[in-house]
Amino acid sequence: MRSTPVWDLHTHLYPSAFGSPVPAAMEAVDPQGLSLWGIDELLTYHYLVAEVYRVVPATRLPYEQFWRMSKTQQADHIWQHLFVDRTPLSEACRGVLTTLARLGLDPNERDLESHRKWFAAQTLDSHIDRVMEVSGVSRITMTNAVFDDNERNRWLADPAAGADDRFRAVLRFDPLLRDWQSAGPQLREWGYDVSEDLNDKTIAEIRRFLHNWINRINAIYCAVSLPPSFHYGGPDDHSAGSTVLREAVLPTLAELGLPMAMMIGSRLQVNPSLKDAGDTVEKSDVASVVQICSDFPENRFLCTMLARENQHELAVAARKFGNLMVFGCWWFLNNPSLVEEITRMRLELLGTTFVPQHSDARVLDQLIYKWDHSRNIIAKVLVDKYADVEATGRRVSEGDIQRDVQHLLHGAFADFLTP
Repeated sequence: MRSTPVWDLHTHLYPSAFGSPVPAAMEAVDPQGLSLWGIDELLTYHYLVAEVYRVVPATRLPYEQFWRMSKTQQADHIWQHLFVDRTPLSEACRGVLTTLARLGLDPNERDLESHRKWFAAQTLDSHIDRVMEVSGVSRITMTNAVFDDNERNRWLADPAAGADDRFRAVLRFDPLLRDWQSAGPQLREWGYDVSEDLNDKTIAEIRRFLHNWINRINAIYCAVSLPPSFHYGGPDDHSAGSTVLREAVLPTLAELGLPMAMMIGSRLQVNPSLKDAGDTVEKSDVASVVQICSDFPENRFLCTMLARENQHELAVAARKFGNLMVFGCWWFLNNPSLVEEITRMRLELLGTTFVPQHSDARVLDQLIYKWDHSRNIIAKVLVDKYADVEATGRRVSEGDIQRDVQHLLHGAFADFLTP
């Protein structure tokens, strides 16, 4: 498990060509850069922002005051209250400690400046190599949100932005399915002859848009994040999102032989004062995934759901459709007890025909702890399952184990990419 390289199928990480706002040795700072790394980015990630407001509530530190702080001040605040004044028991806190330890830094060191000095002495490209080596990640899949101006403009300004062979690109286009009322005008602004009415001309232009951007970034699959309320009702569902999905997105992906990933279950901004930390989880409609897989057998679908309550039904759905690949335990599910429960259930229902984890990392260094912790859990579950097999009298060889682990960490996803 430790020695097998993993292909991380979903992250929000970027190569140095996308710029970085993090000060580094002999490198220019790009305030709008997309490559996040280092101790201050780890500490100010939204997992810990939400957690620190459990300790220091908004009645003591108003949200607007926190957001006016510098990144360094925010990190100092979180470090003091979650790592110095309290035992860092949560998974998000433990992850920071694991990351420091695996990088050779002392997790007992209370002085944040010593950690900052170490990171400031690194260069981004060499640090990417180091983190990939320590985490055992052989390839990083980066999400590229085409409706995000900053991300889109990076590709337009530099056609070779994605040339770093450590990374592979994914095209994400949430507004096409979630909010056609806003997506349509943006497409018109970019030179596509679309109308509010989803007529044949508009559908053709959406397909042209998808072709252009898939080719521009050399996408290996396309992705959308969908709300808990997402519903697909089949051929008679004429809602804008369902029409775009059925008539533009899925025919294009079938033509190009690319899978589509659906990440379902995040309800946005229940507490907007927390910004990225203000989203929550709700149960989603597995029946819609079943309908899509049934209606589009020529397409391939990766799917992960955010609610614990959806996991069993989704795994059962994967037993019925070979074009459905269940993957990962993300965000609020990325806690050891839940990762173990879900991985165990999936192995019992699906064998090794799923992808047990992805990092969903937005800060480069998160690869270290997310894969360190996940590998331990996956190994623990496999040990139990192999013991169950051997209890029947069937022997499990070292070669069997190597094959299974390679498939779970790399092969299942790589094979699913191939039409």
